[in-house]
Amino acid sequence: MSLLDLLQRSTEKFATRAALISGDRSFTYGELWEVVKRLGAGFRRLGVEPGERVGLMLPNVPEFVQVYFGILAAQGTVVPLNVLYKGEEVRYILEDAATRRIVTSRMFLPVIQAVREKLTHPLQVILVDGDVGGDSWIISGSDLLRETEDTAAPGHHEVAVCLYTSGTTGRPKGALLSHRNLLSNMTSFRQIAPCDEQDVFLCVLPLFHSYGATVLMLFPLDIGAAIVLEPRFVPDQTMRVMAEKRVTVFAAVPSMYALWAQLPPPSVDLSAVRFAISGGAPLPLETLRRFEKRYGILIYEGYGLTEAAPVLTENPLLGPRKVGSVGKALPGIELKVVDEAGREVPDGAVGEIIARGSNIMLGYLNRPDATAEVLKDGWLHTGDLGHRDDDGYFYIVDRKKDMIIVGGLNVYPREVEEVLAAHPAVAEAVVIGVPDATRGESPKAYVVLRPETSCSRHELLRFARERLAPFKVPRDLEFCEALPRTVSGKILRQQLGARDQL
Repeated sequence: MSLLDLLQRSTEKFATRAALISGDRSFTYGELWEVVKRLGAGFRRLGVEPGERVGLMLPNVPEFVQVYFGILAAQGTVVPLNVLYKGEEVRYILEDAATRRIVTSRMFLPVIQAVREKLTHPLQVILVDGDVGGDSWIISGSDLLRETEDTAAPGHHEVAVCLYTSGTTGRPKGALLSHRNLLSNMTSFRQIAPCDEQDVFLCVLPLFHSYGATVLMLFPLDIGAAIVLEPRFVPDQTMRVMAEKRVTVFAAVPSMYALWAQLPPPSVDLSAVRFAISGGAPLPLETLRRFEKRYGILIYEGYGLTEAAPVLTENPLLGPRKVGSVGKALPGIELKVVDEAGREVPDGAVGEIIARGSNIMLGYLNRPDATAEVLKDGWLHTGDLGHRDDDGYFYIVDRKKDMIIVGGLNVYPREVEEVLAAHPAVAEAVVIGVPDATRGESPKAYVVLRPETSCSRHELLRFARERLAPFKVPRDLEFCEALPRTVSGKILRQQLGARDQL
């Protein structure tokens, strides 16, 4: 079984049903499958070899899905690139992955053209739109669609995707995910998600990220559902699209829910929405409460990471939801909480979360040392600190690397952030550790206020002192207009720390 088999199976069952919807364009499963077959044949005519890594730099448009599966049909490996990346970021991935071909749009051509000459290998660009011009290294995507042939499905142990992690610290690493990894994760997710071919998924999360790709592309295609593709997140516009397209399920990151919660009361009909999913970063309790109060839509929080294809836990969509938790381990996935020596700790005790299952990546591309650091005896060491309760629900406390040690005492930034976010004027807050000559480290807070509100530094620190032990209260607090984030919604704490050292 491969991802290509998945799409073919859904096509046989749901050929005339809508698969992709984008503005006024739509593709049925039958139409999507025909394009995929032609692209696969075209890539092979172009010389794509089994296992070859092919770049894909497109926003959430039907061509992303078509090309993704077209590369797989040629037995290639998909290398999605963040469409927000600039020259050096693009050059690094193309070089690291030894990518000789990339499929993209004319809007990204200037960036690719600028880095092409800096690569140590030739690069061919395939454009899905616009005029090719006279450049011999650019070809039109329409040239790949001339004819079709039988599609050879790759084996499920072969690498399907090389997904570069967001690189919150250091350079991004290419996580190698096999067909088996991704299919395993969907099989697990399907057992806890009450969805079928009648559902309509909103996909505004970027498809080049593991969260969007698995939950909002592969999973809906697996069950024969429709996917509404939105290339950009515009809070009020996405709400209108959900109403117009009668969306039933959507997934987002906490920063999106925070922005939705700040909108005026909705004037559109969202009654078709059955539930929402949150992941990519911890969901502040105050954000959940504000969103649910405004829209009456329940959010089910989950947890995962790129290296796990990516979902590890989810609050049961068919069972009790525990607000504040990231839910239970998905079927077929083992999770443990361990101490520094790798020993499992009792329920309620904080330790590092480690995971085992057939969804866990094969390793990092070109990084044997980094692979050995996180994959030990078959277990993925996530670097996330958390605990499990008596009912098997997991709670994320913080990233192991983000923990602040104040005079020998542990301070978990998320705990302090939750307290600050509970203030009526606060939209978002992030806490980092900064050097302290006396205590080693001390907490510093960066705060974004809600529109049309005001709050003084003194008032907010007093609010924190009333709710936190003295060593957890930020020694410094800075107001800012926005927090730096990765595309998956994670705070770029390293950027804040670098700013603080200037």
